[in-house]
Amino acid sequence: MGQGLAALICGTAITSQYLASDFHVDTPMMQSFLNYLLLFVTYTPVLVCRKGDENILQILKNKWWKYILLSLVDVEANYCVVKAYQYTTITSVQLLDCFVVPVLMVLSWWILKTRYRPVHYAAVCVCVLGVGAMVGADLLSGRDQGSTANILLGDGLVLLSAALYAVSNVCQEYTVKNLSREEFLGMVGLFGSVISTIQMVILERTKITAIQWNWKVGLLFCGFALCLYTLYSCMPIVIKLSSATSVNLSLLTADLFSLFFGIFLFHYTFSGLYLVSLVVIIIGSILFNAVPTQTALPEPSPSVCEEGFFENSVAPQNYFTMQELRSDREEQEKRTRASSQTDEYKEQHSTAASYSTKL
Repeated sequence: MGQGLAALICGTAITSQYLASDFHVDTPMMQSFLNYLLLFVTYTPVLVCRKGDENILQILKNKWWKYILLSLVDVEANYCVVKAYQYTTITSVQLLDCFVVPVLMVLSWWILKTRYRPVHYAAVCVCVLGVGAMVGADLLSGRDQGSTANILLGDGLVLLSAALYAVSNVCQEYTVKNLSREEFLGMVGLFGSVISTIQMVILERTKITAIQWNWKVGLLFCGFALCLYTLYSCMPIVIKLSSATSVNLSLLTADLFSLFFGIFLFHYTFSGLYLVSLVVIIIGSILFNAVPTQTALPEPSPSVCEEGFFENSVAPQNYFTMQELRSDREEQEKRTRASSQTDEYKEQHSTAASYSTKL
């Protein structure tokens, strides 16, 4: 499923490449706006029809500012990575884009309390080696294209984009595992449409009016929007089954898929290192998913210390929580009441038997 998501990213890359090279269209915010609009039309009405805390009015009442920040992070992450290509090379973008994985691992450890094992760190290193093989193949084949107008600014935009993607993915993992996929997509579609519209009007209005529209340009815009919409719709499903870190490791092959298609569509030079890179990244992804991660147990608070439990000492690993202690106490009280009722019944029965014997 992760490789399917990588193929969808490849679809967005190919359509964007055609728009930029053949029709001189450079409107990344407009392309993102179409995706957010589709999410809004599809998933926000689902929240309108729901009742209780899952209704859109309750969500806006309680969490509106959180989803505004999340949508802003997501919109700017998409915009920064596209703008980076104007200032730095493809090789720099491919290398620095891996920065999303360590940031994701740190945020998952801090926010989601995910605990990784040594095999997970080894798997990440294997995937990064695969990306290194891909970059090496690019350099050997002379495909280190892109602008060098301001490499420092371009590299900074890539790192910023990777950090924003990591924040967005961690929030997405928390939402889909604790709330619902429809809530995440519906609210991101709602606020993402508003934010991208404002930014599109400010930054791209002259470029949009300069587009020479025809059926090919329209088809490419539709292809880009459908690929990105399907990616956003399916990615929460894969994250719920695994994790945001695992999904991003799988997405490292997206550049390779773009290269394979580029060999036939844009006449890129083929290198055997591309196949080596693909195999290495997939092996690293499988290795990461072969061993499940762990979630840290919450630390016991002083209020747990009831009737001498863990008093002035560190609780053992398999400690009782307050709910467990309370449920145990309630169960013991029920047994005591049942025992007393049984004793009363036996006493009454014995008295009645003695009285009948005297009669």
